Amino acid sequence: MLDGPWELALALLAAFCVGVSKAGFSGTSLLGVAIFTHLYGAKAQAGMALPLLILADIIVYPAFRKYGSWKDVWRLLPAALVGLAIGWWLLGNVSELVARRTIGVAILLMLALQGLRALRPGVLERMANHHAFGTAAGVTGGVTTMLANAAGPVIQLYLLSRRLPKMEMIGIGARFFLLINIIKVPINGQLNLINSETLMENLKLAPGIVAGIYIGKWALLKVPQRAFEWMILVFAAMAAVRMLS
Repeated sequence: MLDGPWELALALLAAFCVGVSKAGFSGTSLLGVAIFTHLYGAKAQAGMALPLLILADIIVYPAFRKYGSWKDVWRLLPAALVGLAIGWWLLGNVSELVARRTIGVAILLMLALQGLRALRPGVLERMANHHAFGTAAGVTGGVTTMLANAAGPVIQLYLLSRRLPKMEMIGIGARFFLLINIIKVPINGQLNLINSETLMENLKLAPGIVAGIYIGKWALLKVPQRAFEWMILVFAAMAAVRMLS
């Protein structure tokens, strides 16, 4: 766990990024993942960050529960569970170096999806129209959320393919991630990635999550979202490339 004040400040920044992402600036979560991986290690960060994500989901979900339904979540869940199983095997059987590089690649792939979605939305819409895309999105989302808590872009693209209104997409996404993160708790516990020591660390970082959510909501009204997210994506890309070195 962290010792120095600078490391704690950096971890609070990562928690803040996760909170801001839950408020609507989705790209910030990738920077948070990169910082957590740098501080805690590739495997440990997966379990260390999970209770913080659940805290954020519990705070955010009530605001969007009147939008969307559980029907789309149940449709996506079987494929996501397959992805979780693959991610569980990887965390239990690969080295720290391989896990670190896998997370770096996963973040770069998520960044590529974010960039394509912004620059060439028509290309992604054509991809999303394929029948197998829902299954592929579920499996990929399960793997990336198990390894790096970074499945947001994949799930957003899947929901986009269903041509849902924006608020419906947010409501379904809030349900999906609350459920999938709770499912991940016993898996991370079995791998000893969540224990009494990591939970004490979570208590230190919880204020960063809460601050990120509420400041993110305020910033959503004041800051151009596209400019802000592009800045965060650049920093996340730099951090992901560093993981691959």
